[in-house]
Amino acid sequence: MRLGRGKQNKAISYRFQIRIVAIYCLLILLSFSVAIIGIQRFLLLRLEARVEEALKQEVQELDILVGGKDPDTARPFGNNIRAIFSVFLKRNIPIANEYTIAILPEGFYKSVPANLPASINPNSAIVKEWQNLTVSTYGRIPNSPEQIVYRAEPIEIDGRIHGVFVVAIATKRDRQEINQAIWIIVRIMIIEIVVTLFLGWLFAGKILAPLRLLTVTAREISESNLEQRISVVVNNENDEVAQLSTTFNQMLERLQRAFSNQQNFLNDVSHELRTPITIIQGHLEFMGDTPEAQNEAKEIIFDELDRMNRLIADLMLLAKSEQPNFLQPETLEISNLTQQMYVKAKVIAERDWHLESVGTGLIVADRQRLIQAITNLAQNATKHTEPEDSITIGSAVTQNYAKFWVKDTGRGIPIEEQERIFQRFQTGSNSYNKSTGLGLSIVNAIAKAHGGKIELSSKLNEGSKFSLILPLNAFH
Repeated sequence: MRLGRGKQNKAISYRFQIRIVAIYCLLILLSFSVAIIGIQRFLLLRLEARVEEALKQEVQELDILVGGKDPDTARPFGNNIRAIFSVFLKRNIPIANEYTIAILPEGFYKSVPANLPASINPNSAIVKEWQNLTVSTYGRIPNSPEQIVYRAEPIEIDGRIHGVFVVAIATKRDRQEINQAIWIIVRIMIIEIVVTLFLGWLFAGKILAPLRLLTVTAREISESNLEQRISVVVNNENDEVAQLSTTFNQMLERLQRAFSNQQNFLNDVSHELRTPITIIQGHLEFMGDTPEAQNEAKEIIFDELDRMNRLIADLMLLAKSEQPNFLQPETLEISNLTQQMYVKAKVIAERDWHLESVGTGLIVADRQRLIQAITNLAQNATKHTEPEDSITIGSAVTQNYAKFWVKDTGRGIPIEEQERIFQRFQTGSNSYNKSTGLGLSIVNAIAKAHGGKIELSSKLNEGSKFSLILPLNAFH
């Protein structure tokens, strides 16, 4: 009889345990699904706004040129639409995936770049449609493989349309990058769910084990005497039933602590993605009715979304750092490269900036990535210094290596943190509170991609020096 009840209680407990984990899993999936949809929607809206602004800017620049003078004759263009188009297309440097097209009343004139996608080639139907436009038009090319967005602007001079200027941007690549970012988040969340479910099962089992004993004891007491209650009789220190009775009121506290531990672990695994999501959800739920309260909530929400966007960008960059095409090496003059690093870094914040020794010679490297690495180090230095502190940038060449460094007179980094801060999602004790903990990891990834390394020399209250040491001919 007792054995049968024990099996029954155990089966009930396991069903309850499964039910708890299943509900917890459902809530996690629901919250993550809402978050993923929200992130994707926000990134797409940002992309559309950026594209629309780029289209508008190109048209405004052409409008300015129409009212200006021909640089070849120093006289106003007048109605010489060919000269206007030629000068503009010659001067204009389109951004990636952007196409500027000039159309005359008789047909296609010129474009930059000259090679156009099939959907907007000179003989396409959309170009013929643009040729007959009389009003400004913004739209998308239907069924375009490149997902092209365009703005067509008729050029009217002296009350007559002399041509049509078109700016088109292919958004396929940007949308693919957004999808890649979303996929990275999804993979991280899948790991979160699996780990959380495993831990949840273990914790639920431990929590419900005393409950099974309590149920058996309570049934036995009720069967012998309905007036009896569970009493605490301590026979020895290992009396589990007595310990269960005396610690029953602490069970909820232990449960809360167990879930708190799970939450902390979940936050570590998700690499700070869940924190901004929680903040956004909270402010959406408790958004006030007044315009002031709503504006305050909006500011907080957009700030958190920007933070998440920066985190996604850093994650994508770290993911790309492991791919073969991460770098685009070229032969660079070290002195010119150092000057560019200094010029870009000194506008980050108000500090006492200095350009130290400048190395001479050539290095085969990716210019953009090296400037990004030094800029990250300079930005990190501004977070650990005050306006009166100095930050120095320099370079040197020794044997077959080039050395680039950023040195500051700030707070310095404790010895026990100097190795840890290069790991992903790790920040120092003096770190900026909105840091993603990925900046130094990115610098480290760039250095390793070049076949080099990063060195740190730092003392508390004396400052830090980060040095990027790279081989001169790593790609030969």
